[in-house]
Amino acid sequence: MSDEPPMEAQRYEDGSISYPTHPRSLNGAEPTETIDLSEYTAEVVTWTESTATPPGVRQPNTIAIVEFDVDGERVRAVGQVVEDADVEIGDEVEPVYAEELREPGAGIKEPESQEWDGYRFQPVQ
Repeated sequence: MSDEPPMEAQRYEDGSISYPTHPRSLNGAEPTETIDLSEYTAEVVTWTESTATPPGVRQPNTIAIVEFDVDGERVRAVGQVVEDADVEIGDEVEPVYAEELREPGAGIKEPESQEWDGYRFQPVQ
């Protein structure tokens, strides 16, 4: 079992799945199940490279919108692509855990008041 936190999505009574999680679906349905998206692969829908990043975020920073297929239900997520990886529309990627998505001391908020970890997307070899 992994020590990494899950990439949590939620399934709702109406069958929809949301990432990130919400107390209710767009149709007002209650959540019924938590799904760990880190157990799935996704397809790159589109991507961009930012060269003017916020303080503490690597430069350049490739960001992708990806789409997971969870039991026939599509779930989209936005996130960074791992460093030095090239992606194209249609590529298969997998979520990989990162302890720091940005440098904690570079922002204006107290580092202890923020969460710095999360998931990036890595091309499947």
